[in-house]
Amino acid sequence: MHRRAFIGTLAGGLLAAPLGAQAQQAGKVYRVGILGEKVSDPWEARLWQTFRLGLREHGWIEGGNILIESRWAEGNSARLQELAADLVRLKVDLIVTRGSTYAEGARRATSSVPIVFTMHADPVETGHVTSFARPGGNMTGLSDFSVDTEAKRVELLKAIDPRIKRIAVLYNPDVPSHPPRLPLLEAAAHPLQLQLQTAVARTGADLESAFSAMARAQVLGVLVLSGPPFVAERLRLAELAIKHRLPTMFALKNHVEAGGLMSYGPDYSDLVRRAATYVDKILKGARPGDLPVERPTKFELAINLKTAKALGLTIPLSLLQRADLVIE
Repeated sequence: MHRRAFIGTLAGGLLAAPLGAQAQQAGKVYRVGILGEKVSDPWEARLWQTFRLGLREHGWIEGGNILIESRWAEGNSARLQELAADLVRLKVDLIVTRGSTYAEGARRATSSVPIVFTMHADPVETGHVTSFARPGGNMTGLSDFSVDTEAKRVELLKAIDPRIKRIAVLYNPDVPSHPPRLPLLEAAAHPLQLQLQTAVARTGADLESAFSAMARAQVLGVLVLSGPPFVAERLRLAELAIKHRLPTMFALKNHVEAGGLMSYGPDYSDLVRRAATYVDKILKGARPGDLPVERPTKFELAINLKTAKALGLTIPLSLLQRADLVIE
């Protein structure tokens, strides 16, 4: 064989192997399951659209090399395991979901299908991963948990009005990540000379009685933990807070957009977008248990001045200057 022809043939063979592997990868259509809360919620719709954009950035095109199946709890957390099992029966290659309640539903449905959570409050304490660095098992993703963040929310709630001496934590004991956070909030309240008490709401129907109990206890502020039923009931939460004249602090800015007073927490759109990186790595062969759980890198402070006015509060200028979003 002529030397030039031989070199050309050799080079072609060397190049053919990776190109062939890429073609095989592109030829397979992967199936990803989304386990979410409410299909009609505009905020949730925006989050999952951001996730899809993240997939596109990694070359995953819905309807092309990837198909997405979605299942929604629609306010009924008891159905999450059933919905996740339905996704497993569809032979999805991976399940993407939200926080601890949804991750628990998915965990109960499968120990083999990879699960990526996008905003888990405390994956280690709930036993969903072994550690942040080495999750182990079939679950990994992004956590919105930080001891510093919890302390900051308490601090900001106190900064609204120095007269606040007693605050309530509104939580759902059925959410796996909620009970472990109570001692952390108690520790954050103590240096600020704040008394902390708890109020429970497992469903939207419990909110009225929870707020009535807080009012009777003469609390002067409410910190609401994220999770069901609070995200779906954010409009009702805002109404009850104004009715009982209670300043509220949330983790999600969508509560402030719905009429809550203030929020401080991660940029959840950023977390969901970053979840697409996990999906990309797992579909390309990475094991979930080997992918470290990541924490937030972007945080947002949001304040609703219209709500402040309705509550008769004047937000300190120092807080307004730090805010990323001010609703007037």
